[in-house]
Amino acid sequence: MASGSKSTKKVAATAVPHGSQPFLASVNYYFDKAAKYIDLPAGLIEQIRACNSVYYMQFPVRIKGNVQVVQAWRAEHSHHKLPTKGGIRYAETVDQEEVEALAALMTYKCAVVDVPFGGGKGGIKINPKNYTVDELERITRRYTVELIKKNFIGPSVDVPAPDYGTGAREMAWIADTFQTFGNSDINALACVTGKPVGQGGVRGRTAATGRGLFFATREAVNDPTLMKRLKMTTGFSDKRIIVQGFGNVGYHAAKFLQEGGATIIGIIEYDGGLLNPKGIDVEALYKHRQATGSITNFAGAKTIKNGNSLLEHECDILVPAALESQIYKDNAPRIKAKMVVEGANGPVTAVADEILLKKGVFVMPDMFVNAGGVVVSYFEWLKNISHVRFGRLDKRFEEGSNTRLVNTIERLTGQSLSTTERGMLARGADEEDLVNSGLEDTMIGAYQSIMETMRGDKRYSTDMRTAAFVNSITKIGVSYQLLGIFP
Repeated sequence: MASGSKSTKKVAATAVPHGSQPFLASVNYYFDKAAKYIDLPAGLIEQIRACNSVYYMQFPVRIKGNVQVVQAWRAEHSHHKLPTKGGIRYAETVDQEEVEALAALMTYKCAVVDVPFGGGKGGIKINPKNYTVDELERITRRYTVELIKKNFIGPSVDVPAPDYGTGAREMAWIADTFQTFGNSDINALACVTGKPVGQGGVRGRTAATGRGLFFATREAVNDPTLMKRLKMTTGFSDKRIIVQGFGNVGYHAAKFLQEGGATIIGIIEYDGGLLNPKGIDVEALYKHRQATGSITNFAGAKTIKNGNSLLEHECDILVPAALESQIYKDNAPRIKAKMVVEGANGPVTAVADEILLKKGVFVMPDMFVNAGGVVVSYFEWLKNISHVRFGRLDKRFEEGSNTRLVNTIERLTGQSLSTTERGMLARGADEEDLVNSGLEDTMIGAYQSIMETMRGDKRYSTDMRTAAFVNSITKIGVSYQLLGIFP
């Protein structure tokens, strides 16, 4: 009971979208705004913008003794590079436009951080909280079978990952189902990323998006030219930050930002917010949430019933790391932050983005800021197709080389190091060290590349989002031209 359809709907985005501000309209508006500055053939621009294919399906699953028909989608936005890559979300709000928008954003995101994937995205229209683990497993495995039937999943075709409402557990079910049907494919585990480490996952994947956000923000606050324009000092030491969302991305972002020297003065969740001008202990709050199921009534901060009101509270950096369209035309004029760092996908609508730009707020776009997840997913995919753990071949050799170097220094200086000091200096890099190093290098390189694009054209010299789109679209256009498809 499945059907496929190629989407032909086009969303005009030459003007700022109004009304309900659908996510796809915002993404296409940003694309069109940037495309005006790029010297590529009109047909090539349209090809880059279009969603190549969308698979809509309905399938039956037995739930609590009855048959429930489940709606689901998988979109492959761009095939300029393969496989396509993107998460699967479980939410009652999922629809085709949202999936297409997220797939498009993944295309541009991969290009801007030089990850060789096209963009994809999937979604199942359910609230996972309404189902048992066994029921979620049946839904997930049936969805995977539908993808297999239409060739919408595979290590060289389309590689899903976790998103809102899913995690390593669901990815393990998908990998197992794919292996069952394609048991002769030696690279079968690479059909999906975000898996548990024991099932072919990579160390560092869970914290990757939040860690990548930290690296991106660190580059910005240490950029003297940018800080001078925003009338801020360099570094994290005096930065007051409010984070919306305390899930995987929000928690890790807050944790790393605090460890980097920033003060987290506010945390926002769906059931309320917390405020403490002197700073919130992120790890203590995490333990409180684990114990109580909520961030509210935390002893280390004042509970704010209307959590989203904290979006408008005075701070230096605002990090929306929850869902899309959280900053929109009504609350954008009241945003007091000097920087907005988009941890979520599409948290700022197109209208709000224009308002923030006019106010002089520097917006760091989602397509760059939250790319840490797909960067480390790329590393996991590489691990799966190479069939070797990062660091396995060279860790001990590196430790031996470092130990010999330490011994030589001690002999020449006549000074001895403590056991702890020797261990720190001699230690070889393990998988997580290498993954984090690769992520850091990628985020630093992407930041410098985007800022070079931004500062190279006065027409968008204060608009990092447009610069990121120009950077990304240009790279994709070059890929198509090198394929010989376009002149």
